[in-house]
Amino acid sequence: MSPEDQKRMSLDSRSTTAAIELLGNAFGGIVVSDRFSAYNHLPTKQRQLCWAHLIRDLTAIAERPGASAEFGAQLLGLQQQLFGHWHRYKEGKIDWPALQQSCRPIRQTFETTLQRVVELGYQRGERTPWASTVRTCQQLQKVTGGLWTFLENEGIEPTNNAAERALRQSVIQRKISQGVQSRQGAICRSRLLTVTTTLRQQGRDVWEFLEQAWIAHHRDGVMPSLLSDP
Repeated sequence: MSPEDQKRMSLDSRSTTAAIELLGNAFGGIVVSDRFSAYNHLPTKQRQLCWAHLIRDLTAIAERPGASAEFGAQLLGLQQQLFGHWHRYKEGKIDWPALQQSCRPIRQTFETTLQRVVELGYQRGERTPWASTVRTCQQLQKVTGGLWTFLENEGIEPTNNAAERALRQSVIQRKISQGVQSRQGAICRSRLLTVTTTLRQQGRDVWEFLEQAWIAHHRDGVMPSLLSDP
């Protein structure tokens, strides 16, 4: 599948099993997502953790009192530098090697700052704002490689904003229509959304595709391809 292709599925849960059903057992691509545990079965080299979600965590750290505010401000500053270089790259002002080179020291400083927080630690059973900061940094350390996948694989975005935008319309439709009442209805809805969203993203005519598919089905003809690069 290319970036212009989409696949929609309606599943009963957000478990690891559901993620595997969606991606398949032999998935070899890269998932851009938040840090939701359903994707923990994937190695970090196949994950790009969404920086838009991460910014919320860093902001929460910066808004806490004491040392948390200092470390949070440092991490947010590094994030802003990172995205400054990223936007310059997207605007064509720097090339791919220049982006990687510019972001290398940012990555090093970011990871060093996480390590400093973790080393300071907290008391067992402590429920303070500082303890929350340390726990967040510990969690980030466990998946730190997944923060930088977009710098190692050209074409990968640092956020999953595009996916969330693509889902927004279907979420609104589900709310208005009250969803579906059967498994068969869920499958039908997900397949229709797969077709319509993919075609619109490719700039193709939805009704023309559906007409060709209907004719091919009833006349035993060749089905039109949904993929942008069949």
